[in-house]
Amino acid sequence: MKKIIFIVLMCLTSISYGQKDFEFYNKGALKLDSEDYHGAIADYSKAIALNPNYSKAYNNRGIAKLNLQNYQGAIADYSKAIELNPSNSNAYSNRGFAKMSLQDYRGAIADYSKVIELNRTDSAAYFYRANVKAKMEDYQGAIADYSKAIALNPNYGKAYVNRGINKVVLQDYQGAIVDYTKAIALNPELSEACFYRAIAKNKLEDYRGAIEDYSKAIELNPKYGKAYGNRGSVKYTLQDYQDAIADYTKAIELNPDYGEAYFNRGVVNLRVNQKNAACLDFSKAGELGKAEAYEMIKKYCK
Repeated sequence: MKKIIFIVLMCLTSISYGQKDFEFYNKGALKLDSEDYHGAIADYSKAIALNPNYSKAYNNRGIAKLNLQNYQGAIADYSKAIELNPSNSNAYSNRGFAKMSLQDYRGAIADYSKVIELNRTDSAAYFYRANVKAKMEDYQGAIADYSKAIALNPNYGKAYVNRGINKVVLQDYQGAIVDYTKAIALNPELSEACFYRAIAKNKLEDYRGAIEDYSKAIELNPKYGKAYGNRGSVKYTLQDYQDAIADYTKAIELNPDYGEAYFNRGVVNLRVNQKNAACLDFSKAGELGKAEAYEMIKKYCK
């Protein structure tokens, strides 16, 4: 009888620990969702202390560490999750992102390739592997992966945008415009698709079309400083100098560290014979790291 009671007590204790680690896991999940990453790490660590084989807890603790930019710590947790569950595709995907953040691009590609091996229909894995290939300047390889992601998920707007960006690098401006237009059709509120389509149109010297797209991007996102800056450059090309200055000024207002906007406004100020204003702009641009500004100062601001 004592033996039976002992076994029952052992089972109850095991259940108790199982419930406790799950409770800490759930608490961690709530904190992770509310962006309390330090609190989430503490709770997941308690769950792991109670259950050292808790693969999901390692994976989620890794996510919390990733959000705190502790990439090495995140990789260690994802690796442990994978060790405990070699079929955990989420852990491979998350580890790939952490490796990409550390510029370990080959390691990231290996992890995303493993996700694809585990699940050939995972469109996100193709998308993220494409992002890594683009960082490695393998633009054709990136386009191939974005295309695969789109084939698996025809409504993958971000994949159309990123494929378009890579096509621009390869000077396929028309192809890029087709991709951006598709992304906009899928999501008319996607300001970045309008922004990048404007860049492609500018490359094709469709300046009016570029201004329209930059203006749409600004309408969708009034704090889109780069859109103001780029629209200013197109207006400068069209010799609309005062409006160009207004756009650069707005870009600087939104981002006071926008060295290129100061530099470009300086160029326009020179064009409209505002030498003092131009020199002030070049000086600020130089402070912000725009090396060409010092050449302009030597030439025009003696």
